[in-house]
Amino acid sequence: MTIRCLAVDDEPLALDIIESYVSKLPFLKLVKTCSSATEAMQVLQEEQIDLMFLDIEMPELTGIQFLNILKNQPLIIFTTAYPNYALEGFNHDAVDYLLKPIPYDRFLKAVTKAQERLQRSHKSPEAPAAAPAPHAPEQDFMFVKADYKTVRVDFADILWIEGLKDYIIIQTKDQKIITLLSMNKAMEKLPESKFMRVHRSFIVALHKIDSIEKSRIRIGNKEIPIGEVYKDHFLHWVEENNIQ
Repeated sequence: MTIRCLAVDDEPLALDIIESYVSKLPFLKLVKTCSSATEAMQVLQEEQIDLMFLDIEMPELTGIQFLNILKNQPLIIFTTAYPNYALEGFNHDAVDYLLKPIPYDRFLKAVTKAQERLQRSHKSPEAPAAAPAPHAPEQDFMFVKADYKTVRVDFADILWIEGLKDYIIIQTKDQKIITLLSMNKAMEKLPESKFMRVHRSFIVALHKIDSIEKSRIRIGNKEIPIGEVYKDHFLHWVEENNIQ
C-alpha cells in the first residue's frame, strides 16, 4: 500500500529533509508540505492523508493545539527539537516522536511502524477465531502490612513509591503507607506495564507522570530524580511507548 503523507513544519530545512527521506521510500508519497497548522488543515480537508509529520513549536498554532481541534486525524509522527513534549505526544497516540536533527535510520524506523499500523487497520475481516479459554483477570491491587494491620493498596491509587533502607513509603492520592518491604520486592508485586523504577529510591506510576524535564519527573508537586542507572530504560519507554 502507498502511504499518503503530509509534512508540517515552519522550518524550510526540516521540510527539505523530510521530503528527501520520503523520496527514498517507494511506499511513501508526500502529498504536500506546509509551513503552518492552518495551511495543513486546509490540505486535510481536500486530500486523503494517511500519515502526518508534525512539528510542535510553530507560530499561530502549535502541533499539540492543532491536534486538539482536529476531529479525524491521520497517523502522527512528531518531528521536534524539544524532548520535553514526548509524554504529551504519546498521549495523542503518536506513532513516534523524532528529535531534530532526524537521522535517516530513526525516520525509517518510525515510518515502518506507521506502515505496520496501517496494514493492521486495513486487513480484511477473517473468520471469527475460536473463543480464547477464560483466564483470571489481572490483579489490580496488593496487600501490605502497615500499622499492625494488613492494608489493601489499589494500584490505580499509587502515585509513587519511595525507598528508605528496609522500608518503603507508598504515596497514594490520599495517604502515605509505610511498610517493611524492599524496593525489589515491591517491583515484583507491581505490574510492569504500569510502574517503573527510575531511581534506586523511587518507583513511579507511569500514567501518573505530569511532565519530564531533564533528569526529573514531576507528579503533582513532587519532583522525582531519574538515576543514571535507570535513565536509558526510562527514556526508551518514553520514546517507544506509543500506545499501539
